[in-house]
Amino acid sequence: MRAATYFGKEDLRVVEHSAPSLEDGEVLLKISACSVCGTDLRTYRHGDKKIIPPRVLGHEFCATVAESRAPDANVQVGDRVVMYIVIVDGRDRYVEMGRENLTAHRTTMSYHYDGAFAPFMRVPASAVRQGNLFKVTSDIPDDQMSLAEPLGCCMNAHSRLGIGLKDTVAVIGAGPIGIMHASLARSQGAQKVIVLDNNPARLEMAKRFDIDAAVQVQADGSHREQVRALTDGFGPDIVIVAVSAAAAQNDALEIAAKAGRVNFFAGLPKSNPVAPLDVNHIHYKELVISGSYSEKKSDFQAAFALLHSGRFPADKIITHHLPLARITEAFPLMESGEALKVCILPNHE
Repeated sequence: MRAATYFGKEDLRVVEHSAPSLEDGEVLLKISACSVCGTDLRTYRHGDKKIIPPRVLGHEFCATVAESRAPDANVQVGDRVVMYIVIVDGRDRYVEMGRENLTAHRTTMSYHYDGAFAPFMRVPASAVRQGNLFKVTSDIPDDQMSLAEPLGCCMNAHSRLGIGLKDTVAVIGAGPIGIMHASLARSQGAQKVIVLDNNPARLEMAKRFDIDAAVQVQADGSHREQVRALTDGFGPDIVIVAVSAAAAQNDALEIAAKAGRVNFFAGLPKSNPVAPLDVNHIHYKELVISGSYSEKKSDFQAAFALLHSGRFPADKIITHHLPLARITEAFPLMESGEALKVCILPNHE
């Protein structure tokens, strides 16, 4: 079979692989749809020291069980499934707390095991035993169900933000993750949702969703005044930073209302992770700052349930489909803002 394989920085090739063979306890998936993540884009452009090439990438997917050597698994041949991709290989205080995303005893599909930019993918026995495969029981399309993994990561942030009917929410970054955050905020009852970005194309796309305002980030900082005007001079109660930029982190502290909550969902590049921040905003406005990394299994389950409910606008988030052979075309589509979410169909020509 042919699979999109990472060999190094800006070196992602669709090359021939042997078809996966199963050992006891493992499951073989036929991949129906695998969406391209911002992490895939970052890995392609800048490399990733955690990935030992050659490695098949792809971790946001929906698939069908094609073969099973796990008779006690919670899924059977023919089932449509999605997967919680964090595999726990030991126990520590974080696993005991139910925060397995933070444990050092974790491995991940497409980092430590070959991923889903391929017609077939092998699921390790440990993942099968841990119940990481979730059976899809609705008729939601495969491409939309592939959003379960990134939506779960957003759920991780929202589980600590406590968004409710009294809140105004600003999301900095109008990419697919930012739009998911905005849509989640609305579903949680936020009375006003504002999306900010410096890319006009992304902001135009954001207007297709249930938001109250799309604000273009300006070099002179005038966007901050726009946000204040939209919030009666107070600023948003919650600010989510969904773009990897120090300027956005500073904007979040600047525009947040007093007693507000700020989430740094997106980290900074590991090559330059230190940002000068005006921490007096934290002090004088009594802000609560949180970070988000990956997702807990409970977050993935919540995302899975929300997609099943049909109440999440998954159909508008997937904007482009490509066959596996054209996977590298996804990256400029994402960078330009022409695409929101690109979905790869590995078993289509």
